[in-house]
Amino acid sequence: MTVSYLELVCPAGTPAALRAAIDAGADTVYCGYRNCTNARNYPGLNFDQDELIEGVEYAHARGRKVLVAINTFPRAGDEKPWHKAVDEAAEAKADAIILADIGVLDYATRHQPHLRRHLSVQASAANAMSVSFYRDRFGVKRVVLPRVLSIEDVAALIEKTGMETEVFAFGSVGPMSEGRCFLSSYMTGLSPTSEGVCAPASHVAYKEEGGCMKSCLGCVTLNQFEKDEPAPYPTPCKGRYITHGEARYLFEEPIGLNAIDLLPQLKAAGVTALKIEGRQRSRAYVAEVVGTFRKALDALAMGSSKSFANDLKNVAEGGRETFGAYKKGWR
Repeated sequence: MTVSYLELVCPAGTPAALRAAIDAGADTVYCGYRNCTNARNYPGLNFDQDELIEGVEYAHARGRKVLVAINTFPRAGDEKPWHKAVDEAAEAKADAIILADIGVLDYATRHQPHLRRHLSVQASAANAMSVSFYRDRFGVKRVVLPRVLSIEDVAALIEKTGMETEVFAFGSVGPMSEGRCFLSSYMTGLSPTSEGVCAPASHVAYKEEGGCMKSCLGCVTLNQFEKDEPAPYPTPCKGRYITHGEARYLFEEPIGLNAIDLLPQLKAAGVTALKIEGRQRSRAYVAEVVGTFRKALDALAMGSSKSFANDLKNVAEGGRETFGAYKKGWR
């Protein structure tokens, strides 16, 4: 899977989004099965086996690749859905599987040794020792790095391990160390790490009260909005909570990661691939973001320094953008 320049890895929450991403210029798409084995287990999303086979055929006919995310953690004594997902991804001729759990990695290594293995961001491998362990023990070829590292951190990790790295370039920021967040579990009883769903739709409610809109998760009010204020999907990390008598964002403000102006630095650091976040987004969103990144990467390959950042302002979460940890001024 060696590429001559940064590989563009794009989300496919549905078969339609898969085709939209590929048609817009994605080198690779990633998707998941319609069950608890992937970390975006929401109604109306994901693939069954027939849809995945068709998606892989569509991608391969155009010289593109498909990765399958099997990146949640099996419950004790109930590992069969994860094993089945590994076997079916191999049957569908996926180009790689994205795994987080050590047991699932072990199963894939033993039962599907020729199926390429990537380490999910859900594994939270953020240093050379942990990355080297997965490489040496399970033959992992690529690691998706957590969104907590600066560009200098990424470069140092690549230099020490020689691993392919995939880093997030656009989408949600994520305040927690991936694979370690349990806020939604406390409010709903459903775990993002095992059921693959943060803030499940079955527990989300919007209530009008006193001229305002309240967004709730289970019995917890996460936010309150004025009439003309947009009300984003209620996830615990992006709620406004009252502390010292004032409502404020304690964990993360609604703001989008956009590293499109950092592509030269990421390439110089030795990054292999850029990951666009957004399997819950529409195919129109996917097409716009992927198309813009495709233009930026093609320009970079031609030696152009043109900025494309303004082209994505309208689709940034909360209408605001950040470089996240890539340019952090804190430690």
